[in-house]
Amino acid sequence: MASVLNQPFFQDEDAAYAKLESFVWPNGAVCPHCGCTDRMRKMNGTATRPGLYKCYACRKQSRVTIGTVFESSHVKLHVWLQAVYLICSSKKGISSNQLARTLGVTVKTGWFMSHRIREAMASSTGLPPMGGEGQVVEIDETFIGQKTDMSKQRGYAHKHAVLTLVERGGTSRSFHVDGTKASDLLPIIKANVDPKTHIMTDEAGQYSSVLDQKFAAYATKHDGLLLLMPPPPDEDLQCNELLVQDTSLKKHFAGHDFVQHGKGEYVRGEVHSNTVEGLYSVFKRGTKGCTSTAPRSTCTATWRSSTSVAGTQSSWAWTTRSGLRRHCAGLWASG
Repeated sequence: MASVLNQPFFQDEDAAYAKLESFVWPNGAVCPHCGCTDRMRKMNGTATRPGLYKCYACRKQSRVTIGTVFESSHVKLHVWLQAVYLICSSKKGISSNQLARTLGVTVKTGWFMSHRIREAMASSTGLPPMGGEGQVVEIDETFIGQKTDMSKQRGYAHKHAVLTLVERGGTSRSFHVDGTKASDLLPIIKANVDPKTHIMTDEAGQYSSVLDQKFAAYATKHDGLLLLMPPPPDEDLQCNELLVQDTSLKKHFAGHDFVQHGKGEYVRGEVHSNTVEGLYSVFKRGTKGCTSTAPRSTCTATWRSSTSVAGTQSSWAWTTRSGLRRHCAGLWASG
């Protein structure tokens, strides 16, 4: 069986442009400047750049790469397509260094290409909410790397927090968050999940703490534990008043079940968070496989925004996992 990378559009520039045009312009060439479709003509001069068109309505030249990640790049389009294939078909990622070695480009070019391609994998704003009536969305957080302004310590305060939402049988979305408090997570969850959805998590308190809103919340120390209680009717105890929200997910969604990992419970019938845990497994193995270690500077750049490089690729690969191999093996081979 011949290598997929022997396909003409991976080796020839004209074939690469023809392949991209079949994706971007399935119904014929469209001028990116004026939107005209019936007066676009391909220029075939001996000194003409591959894939160049001229619109005789606005008199401007253009190529199919305008408005794509391939725009304004000196890298040949057939090399770009090789990079796209390698990144999309690598379940656990491929490093910029490995990409550069495979394609025969510099490390800077490999880094530039990989970041552009992964940025294209990022979910755009305005997507419809996940889930819906009868659907289940699993929610969990993980920690990775080390913040530049903090030294390593016990716990996770020195690491970057990532929140992930996974719809069973559907899509996933990952977000860099400042922390794992309810005030950090609940707005993101409410903005991205349909209220008719059934939520499943672990026993983390930020998902399930419920306080009667007619009481003020008080905290007091008892045997080293922090207890929350309503104010006493007559007595004046030595305690600190807190402002506490009702963060129960049951209040905002159709239902909320959780498993108690701390007690060794991981599955209870249909109640589990193993789907999102599986995504994190692939994501962390990919991160370690691509970078070996996660230095603080790398992680700061990676997790500074919700469109983080590694998280974006992992979520995209998870979302498209059912058709990814078929797409790569079939669609590319159809050229």
